[in-house]
Amino acid sequence: MSKNKLECYQNGIRFENPFLVGSGPPSTNAKVIARSFDAGWAGSVIKTLSLDSTKVRNIAPRYGHHKFNGKCIGFTNNELITDRPLEIWLDEMKELKKVYPDKILIASIMEEPTRENWLKLTDLVCKAGADMIELNLSCPHGMPERKMGQAMGQCPDVIKDVTSWVKEASTVPVWAKMTPNITDITVPGKAALDAGADGLTAINTILSVSGINMKNFQSIPNVKGVSAFGGYSYTAVKPIALRMIGELAMAFPKTEISGVGGIVDGQSSAEHLCMGAGTLQVCTAIMLDGFKMIDGLKDELTTILDDHGMDNVHELKGKSLEYFGTMAEMADRLEASKQKTKAHTDSFSGDNIVDVSNELTNDE
Repeated sequence: MSKNKLECYQNGIRFENPFLVGSGPPSTNAKVIARSFDAGWAGSVIKTLSLDSTKVRNIAPRYGHHKFNGKCIGFTNNELITDRPLEIWLDEMKELKKVYPDKILIASIMEEPTRENWLKLTDLVCKAGADMIELNLSCPHGMPERKMGQAMGQCPDVIKDVTSWVKEASTVPVWAKMTPNITDITVPGKAALDAGADGLTAINTILSVSGINMKNFQSIPNVKGVSAFGGYSYTAVKPIALRMIGELAMAFPKTEISGVGGIVDGQSSAEHLCMGAGTLQVCTAIMLDGFKMIDGLKDELTTILDDHGMDNVHELKGKSLEYFGTMAEMADRLEASKQKTKAHTDSFSGDNIVDVSNELTNDE
């Protein structure tokens, strides 16, 4: 039997491959989670749970596409956390673990900044069979009026409080999901780790406007003419996700990171791993391409490992971090190489701006 090159471990937990369904519509109930498990995903991060689902008021329409040359490259959502009763979810979690004991079930949880609420919710999901917990401290439109989601993730002191409360009650590893809507992602990362988090998830979606309808000047999407800034995801956010995952990996080299943001194929998967992620979460791409995309992800990532003579996906983790330095170091190396270049801005004369821009571009 051939060795499974994609098998990996984080926080002592075995994943048959690094691919997880990210928290959102593709993990919105037990039926769709089971479908993802049957398709070959290693685990699923449940759509975020809270104690009282009646306070959640979802809207429709709530998605918008950002297209370039007719192709979707970005996706904006105004999706909230689950509006299904917690009691139903707890029963479904128990059944999922009974039917799929080797799949990893991660409970994403969110609550108001009250210790008792977080302790109770943590205890309930642990007893229901969660293999791990992910703290949703980062949903950009996650009911800030209740001081939830991103409103927590932008405040290090609140992050410390919440993480410590959950660690107090949890019997399983705890990841804290980071918001990208912040100047320095290592600040909330440090707060979570200082409070005992076992790992970090990065990134959540980026506050955005998908576009403007020039017929009526209204934002896309909107409900009866009214809109709100939504969360941006899919391929266009990959460069930002790679940067922030790299920042976390360099700042906290011993920390487990689950990478999210713009993963659509084997190449983007490998890139996240090279920047320091150990597992990979996919949400928007599933919404656009379906659960069966897992076949391509696994095949393409395995091919990349084979091409480099690697025996296991762990060998890619952090592979690219050693090649990052400062702008000054880049300039020093260029000068030392005595390479003729048009790096000086005087190279631009006006009419040649496209040609010089191309000469200064490196896509390999």
